[in-house]
Amino acid sequence: MRKVISKDGTPIAFDQSGEGPPIILVVGAFNTSSTGAPLAAQLSKHFTVFNYDRRGRGASGDTVPMLRVPDGSRIWWGSLPS
Repeated sequence: MRKVISKDGTPIAFDQSGEGPPIILVVGAFNTSSTGAPLAAQLSKHFTVFNYDRRGRGASGDTVPMLRVPDGSRIWWGSLPS
C-alpha cells in the first residue's frame, strides 16, 4: 500500500490499480480496503481504482481531530475547557 498525508497530518493508506477514469472506492465505516479488494479487481479492468483504508482502519493512521475556535486558535478534541 502507498500512503499520502492528509491536511491534518494523518497518514492515509491506499492501493491503486487499473487504468482509465478514476474511481475512489469507499467501503463501510468499520471495514478496511481488503473488504473492497474483490470489487476493486473487477473495476480495475476499466478504471483506475483507488481503494483506501479509512482513518483508524487498516494501515491508515488516526489523528485526534482538532477544533478551530473563534479566536483562530486550535484545540484538540477531548481537551476542551470545562
